[in-house]
Amino acid sequence: MRKAISWALAASMLATPLMAQDVLTSPDAGDWPLYARNHQGDRYAPMTDINRGNVDQLEQAWMFRIRPNGGGSSMAGTVPVVIDGIMYLPTGDAVVALDGSTGREIWRHEIEDGTARRAVTYWPGDASHGARLYYNPGNSIVALDAATGEVDRSFGDNGEVTWDGARYSYPPSIFRDTLVIGAWTPEMDRAGPEGDGDMRAFDAVSGAAKWRFNTIPHEGEFGNDTWLNDSWRDRPGANMWIWYTTADPDTNTLYFTLGSPGPNYYGGGRPGDNLFANSLVAVDIETGERKWHFQAIHHELWDWDLPAPPVLVDLDVDGQSVPSLALTGKNGLMYILNRETGEPIHGVNEMLVARGDVPGEWYSPTQPIPVKPEPLQRMWWSPDLLVTAEDTSQQHVDACQALLDSYGGYFFNSGPFTPFFLHEEGDEPRASINMPHNGGSVWGGSAADPTSGYIFINITEGGSIGWIEARDPDGNYGNGTDGSTQPYDRGSLTGPGAYSGFLAPYETEDGRSINMSCLRPPWGHMIAVDGNTGEIAWKVNLGTTPQLEEGKRDTGANNSAGGAMATAGGLVFIGATNDGIFRAFDSDTGEVVWEEQMEYTANTIPMSYRGSDGKQYIAVVATGATAYGLVMREGGGGPANNEGVYVWALPDD
Repeated sequence: MRKAISWALAASMLATPLMAQDVLTSPDAGDWPLYARNHQGDRYAPMTDINRGNVDQLEQAWMFRIRPNGGGSSMAGTVPVVIDGIMYLPTGDAVVALDGSTGREIWRHEIEDGTARRAVTYWPGDASHGARLYYNPGNSIVALDAATGEVDRSFGDNGEVTWDGARYSYPPSIFRDTLVIGAWTPEMDRAGPEGDGDMRAFDAVSGAAKWRFNTIPHEGEFGNDTWLNDSWRDRPGANMWIWYTTADPDTNTLYFTLGSPGPNYYGGGRPGDNLFANSLVAVDIETGERKWHFQAIHHELWDWDLPAPPVLVDLDVDGQSVPSLALTGKNGLMYILNRETGEPIHGVNEMLVARGDVPGEWYSPTQPIPVKPEPLQRMWWSPDLLVTAEDTSQQHVDACQALLDSYGGYFFNSGPFTPFFLHEEGDEPRASINMPHNGGSVWGGSAADPTSGYIFINITEGGSIGWIEARDPDGNYGNGTDGSTQPYDRGSLTGPGAYSGFLAPYETEDGRSINMSCLRPPWGHMIAVDGNTGEIAWKVNLGTTPQLEEGKRDTGANNSAGGAMATAGGLVFIGATNDGIFRAFDSDTGEVVWEEQMEYTANTIPMSYRGSDGKQYIAVVATGATAYGLVMREGGGGPANNEGVYVWALPDD
């Protein structure tokens, strides 16, 4: 391990309790101390040095290469934290501290066993303890001295805390002196050795366990009656698998989102609404006691998790300031709620939805649909949504038509929450199409401008086609479900375990193989929702398809691997798209005002900070190979060593 840091800097990291708390609850304008910058999760950098008038002058200031050590999939979704100009970053096999102005490495903590992913958690310390960083190498929380990178042996058992139950593999969230973790659980019909999906909290100072929240309510607990026939017992899932939460310091409330219950796609063994699966839950941060909840999907059958926590923003609704939050997920809807009560601000209706015919299945008769905002992407299928030659090419249209014909030329669709029907061996193909297809809004979630009430969200469009079939004991249904005893699972013409995306591969005249959506473009959007009114303020294409001919490339693109950041300079930055372009939008209009083609997709959330030299910087981690063969990974002839942190700034005067 290398250590090189001044005593002055180390001393500056020691703070009084009040100062320490302010670092997280009221960050300095130039700091980015949490994954989404602040407890509200608004990812809003309150600096104006870089603005819509000069953003076109940005130039790369420095880059920190992660390869040959670290990088790859372990870096997807990674966002550094920056305090007082020092950047802290996990690289997979290490945690490093960098000078935010130059990229110079200050210290490195090598990880001998496990992997540090997504982020590190910063705690500013108190009167008796210096600042710490926490990371999770797989199934524990390890504390580091932020000044040196050495393990802080005063935390837990010689610097580490472990727990019984499901692995988490991501850093803890932090609020005041409480560390919170979720769980990775198998998508099975019964819990395995990995255990439950419960939330757990630990003391940031000592590492002692503080509370545990049963995400599937036990007997006698609120919500247990939504699991009929005692189906809550030994049930996996309903877990927080995302690696950050949001919180309201004024009310001491933590907000976390939970995924689907096990198993996916067939819920005959778990009749009922299944709280708290697919729910936003608000709890007291000190005790873990539930304050309120909002379930976005009753009895989930589509694998539409709620990945990202909500973004908190105060809104001006009919002249009244309302403490609010915006919740999004894979179902492509946005719910704007009062964050103190959970009540909808612009209305949510329980709408009747279609039911399927799978034996033994329990179908919820209704699902919650917001009055405002309107759905963020198309949810109704009709044949006129099939791509045309004017959109892409005749070869693509022919491939898409052949795909449709293979299903009898017809898909069933009833709008939001379309069910999948039983397909038995020997039946003619009868498939549903559900929109979106594992798209909508994923873990990138939303950013917000607290001065305007605008909420910024990236959306991927698509369709999921398939059915439910009797489970083949020899079939590969994925998601670690080998050994499942459930009678039914998903399927399509692609085979067991697959709802096929509505995409069709074809070969171009010059021999290139292309696989594109069969929906008419656009396939991806950047959207600004005016949270004050619930109306969409602007909606523009996000992403391109470079392999199409000139004039057809502005299609929008898959952007499910990242999210946006907003700034006081009137800008919204985002990577995410599989064309590998990093973009800045005008936050008022949605106009692209700057872009840069990168060697790797910025498959995460950008961030901004002020360096020790006083300059504002824009940074993003780029490690995802771009689509369309623009970049090859290691062994493929491409610049694999250029994965890492990219940083831009305005030129010196």
